[in-house]
Amino acid sequence: MEDLIQKGYALLAAYGLKLVFAIVIFVVGRWVAKLFGKLIQRVMEKRDVDATLRSFVGNLIYYALLTFVVLAALGQLGIQTTSFIAVIGAAGLAVGLALQGSLANFASGFLMIMFRPFKVGDFIEGAGVAGTVESLQIFTTQLRTPDNKKIIIPNASLTGDNIINWSATGTRRVDMVFGIGYDDDIDKAKQLIEEILAADDRVLKDPAPQIAVSELADSSVNFVARPWAKTGDYWGVFFDTTEAVKKRFDAEGISIPYPQSDVHVYQQAAGA
Repeated sequence: MEDLIQKGYALLAAYGLKLVFAIVIFVVGRWVAKLFGKLIQRVMEKRDVDATLRSFVGNLIYYALLTFVVLAALGQLGIQTTSFIAVIGAAGLAVGLALQGSLANFASGFLMIMFRPFKVGDFIEGAGVAGTVESLQIFTTQLRTPDNKKIIIPNASLTGDNIINWSATGTRRVDMVFGIGYDDDIDKAKQLIEEILAADDRVLKDPAPQIAVSELADSSVNFVARPWAKTGDYWGVFFDTTEAVKKRFDAEGISIPYPQSDVHVYQQAAGA
């Protein structure tokens, strides 16, 4: 019995202090990991990062730091942690290879949320599609097309190509082309287009609309009309101006030519 007590005292003397230090390392390290995770979440919240991404990144950092804390505590007890590190590294490599597509989407989503190339409500074009952004999530971005279709795009597909944000500046230039016949009055046609644009309150005065002859085509003299409008008025200005120009040209006797072909028939004598 005395031998057991002495052995207990010896073990306590040898490992008691190490056990205390290991517990202190675990408790303090866990507190620091939790504090650091919350700090990261606060920084991301100030930058208006998505709440889902804030929570995910905060938890990811917390558990990553907690893993190192546990390894440090085990090392303080004299336990060899090399094998644990090797197992964790192998597991991480296997998971990374298995989820490389998902990790690429996650990284792309993180970058887009941080740098904000677009926001919810913007009309964008990317990955071969166009639509209004409904939500930007960790792995995917959801768009709503003008014909009310929902498109879910992997984030990596968006960041791997050009992104056109039509709503970024609040104003857009409406590019239109109108053709008149070669026998029509160019100055009169230009004046009519100017009057139509000046009568539309949605057309911005600054910058002023641009109206100019752009091309002497095969069957028409083409004008470009480039008024500016607010992004929300783009399609209204485009459709209404196109209709107004057609009606005004018809009323003023200005022709809008269309492609046509002249067929010439040659007759040949029967005995030739």
